[in-house]
Amino acid sequence: MDAVPLIQAERLSRHYGATVAVSALDLELRRGEVLGLLGPNGAGKSTTLKMLTGNLAPSAGLIRIDGIDLFERPREAKARVGYLPERPPLYPELSIEEFLAYCARLHALPKAARAAAIERAIERCGLGEMRRRLIGNLSKGYQQRVGIAQAILHSPEVVILDEPSVGLDPQQIREIRALVRELGDEHGVILSSHILPEVEQVCDRVVIIHRGEKRLDESIDSLRRRRQGGSLRLRLRQAPGIDALTAIAGVEHLEALAETFRIEYSGESPAEALAIAAVAGDWGLLELTPEGRDLESLFLELTDEH
Repeated sequence: MDAVPLIQAERLSRHYGATVAVSALDLELRRGEVLGLLGPNGAGKSTTLKMLTGNLAPSAGLIRIDGIDLFERPREAKARVGYLPERPPLYPELSIEEFLAYCARLHALPKAARAAAIERAIERCGLGEMRRRLIGNLSKGYQQRVGIAQAILHSPEVVILDEPSVGLDPQQIREIRALVRELGDEHGVILSSHILPEVEQVCDRVVIIHRGEKRLDESIDSLRRRRQGGSLRLRLRQAPGIDALTAIAGVEHLEALAETFRIEYSGESPAEALAIAAVAGDWGLLELTPEGRDLESLFLELTDEH
């Protein structure tokens, strides 16, 4: 991946009166990376994407696209972004070719380059056999493909996809996932999705936001390594100091939660050593259980309102 981020957002915020939709969000995207943006409904995902694409002005913060300030040089920065909103901006009365030709003009592609760009987008999105069909007569899956085709038509550095798999059947979802992964080989891609297995299969890194704030920013590889090792949930009636717990053999990392501790380890579980120490120290052992650390458990934990 390139050292310079394709997207660099710093302290990004958006307020609607007294309502805070996004608060001081930092976000980076690099070439060759597919970033999954997760959060429950109302978390601020779509607001964030609209700001990153220049369709919504932030209340505060800085956005650079491929090193270009989005607010100082908006036309130049936006030209480096392809965007598929949750509702694709399609014209049902046009054929695929007609629609992409219209989009090529909107992107100000030189006339001599338009035919080749349209052919490339049609081929990449698997639309060859449908090219002369009216968009209104296409299935939802093919309409999503057309939406992605318009987003990559001008060969942008950054491709931003908001819920590209919503409403699709399993076969269509598989095809869209393969296309997103392919796009990630050449571009930087941000994928917003509610489908957690999709994010784990397609993305390199995941950011979870809740109430407009970033709660997690971690690579998928790091999450998998956690699973290869493990973690324990420990609850005590009279907890000792942190040093007493971290001194136990096998404890690599300790995180204090509301009423419990998360003990992370690799190799052999330190559960027996923890139980022996709890009894010897009269800590009042109430719970010592293995804990799953997949993306779903993290998402639920970080967005739990209780």
